Amino acid sequence: MLQQKAQHVIDRARKSGASAADVMIREDDSFSVTVRMGEIETLKEAISRSLMLRVFIGKRTATSHTSDISEPVVDRLVDETVEMARLTSEDESGGLPESSFFQSSFPDLKLLDPTWESLTPEERIDLAVRTEKAAFATDPAITNSEGASFDYARSHVALANTSGFAGQYQGTGGSLVCIPIAQSSEGMQRDHWVSAARHRHQLEAPEEIGRKAAERAVRRLRARKIPTCRVPVVFDPLCARSLLSHIFDAVAGGSIYRRSSFLVDQIGQSVASPNVTIVDDARMPAGLGSCPFDDEGVPTQTTPIIENGVLRNYLHSAYTARKLGSKPTGNGSRAASGVVTIGPTNFYLKAGTHTPEEIVGSIKSGLYVMEAIGFGVNTVTGDYSRGVVGIWIENGRFTYPVQEVTIASNLREMLKNIEMIGNDVTFVGAIAAPTLKISKMVISGE
Repeated sequence: MLQQKAQHVIDRARKSGASAADVMIREDDSFSVTVRMGEIETLKEAISRSLMLRVFIGKRTATSHTSDISEPVVDRLVDETVEMARLTSEDESGGLPESSFFQSSFPDLKLLDPTWESLTPEERIDLAVRTEKAAFATDPAITNSEGASFDYARSHVALANTSGFAGQYQGTGGSLVCIPIAQSSEGMQRDHWVSAARHRHQLEAPEEIGRKAAERAVRRLRARKIPTCRVPVVFDPLCARSLLSHIFDAVAGGSIYRRSSFLVDQIGQSVASPNVTIVDDARMPAGLGSCPFDDEGVPTQTTPIIENGVLRNYLHSAYTARKLGSKPTGNGSRAASGVVTIGPTNFYLKAGTHTPEEIVGSIKSGLYVMEAIGFGVNTVTGDYSRGVVGIWIENGRFTYPVQEVTIASNLREMLKNIEMIGNDVTFVGAIAAPTLKISKMVISGE
């Protein structure tokens, strides 16, 4: 049905005078529940639809979107969007991807797991209940909770354009998260753990998630400040993800053609430690960010970003590729408004050979970072400064928790100074990283 609706939209756009057009329709069948202190706090089941349209009159473009895909509403939307396009300015880089990029067949990326559907609503709620219960059972210091949540969605995406491309795919995904609160005589601390997967069997057990979340919260109790120093810093996998997100922003085609990235004009140059390899892999089987084609219909691929420390590629939509005389990499992503931007697929730092314990054990004095706070990152200059919460390492062992400190450096230096990489790449979204050690950073404390 979605594919037929998409084709109807394209036919209507042609009749209304569009020289080119594409449309993406997405349907999500979702379920979410949050429990707190063993009681259901929120429970939601919904089916949502969105239609995102883009039309061209020559080099003029307009976009629109709607959640009502009934024929009269859609026909009016198409006609009005074509009229909007006539009023916009020309942009020489505008237009659909070249027809040569489109394919008619795609590999099975194992995105769909029908076994999720066999879980009854009661069983889905019980997953969240068991997760929170496990957190409370882990340590008596866990006295409160911000809740545990189970979320599930089955998605169906259909895309069509005036170049003759028509494609669709389905996918499933579920996640469990727990946010317990630990208390001591000196105050309270909270932390979390999360597991997310396309396939039900890939999801961590509720008891494991609750236990990890509780242990993370308890080890933050009685945190203190430390003196200002310059020492090695270790990022745990969940926190290291944020570093990767800054690298993604810096290699996105939009940042490159605007020259608002510290990695502009760096292709072929050494920008990181030789042990650093970062890829954007949309063809990873059952990957959380995997998809057969992007939101413009361009086939996705595995794109090496940094290879053994050397910058190899930027990520492009059709628009940014034209701006920079390159080729689309299958990273076109539609915002809710219908505008195409650059998005990650499975963007991650490849695993190293070290266990997290080996990385911590290699440090005489340093900081293990579990949470970064604030927005003190400038991807134009690479300057990096964020408040953090972590654990002080002394002689290769965790000693006491640390808070109210700031770590600072520059992303250029941080990439060059990645000394050890863990074997524990942790995917909870489209961007992922393992534990990693940066040889020196400034910590501003007392």
